[in-house]
Amino acid sequence: MNELKLGFVESRFADLIWQNEPVTSGELVQLCSRELGWKKSTTYTVLKKLCERGIFQNQNGTVTSLLSRSDFDALQSEQFVEDTFHGSLPAFLTAFTKRKKLSQDEISQIRQMIDSIDQEK
Repeated sequence: MNELKLGFVESRFADLIWQNEPVTSGELVQLCSRELGWKKSTTYTVLKKLCERGIFQNQNGTVTSLLSRSDFDALQSEQFVEDTFHGSLPAFLTAFTKRKKLSQDEISQIRQMIDSIDQEK
């Protein structure tokens, strides 16, 4: 899944697409020029890389996502837990809550999530 990791600049570029899709490649060039200071060739080079990695597609000059922002974030989160905590969500939560205490509202939300998953089974 390393191919799905985005660097800082790639992330800003991806956000432009997610916020404006569907976007024509010409409009994307203008957005990137204005927001990132990129030339047309840079925009197309980065777009091609992210299309090859299966995040976006450029069909007939229209750029759209193959992964929504929320799906992308979910995949990134899953991979982080897998890589760092050997796939153990409880180990992740233990490490997370050692330094940051959860509020009562957060605890309640987590309980509701667990209860809804339990009910689905």
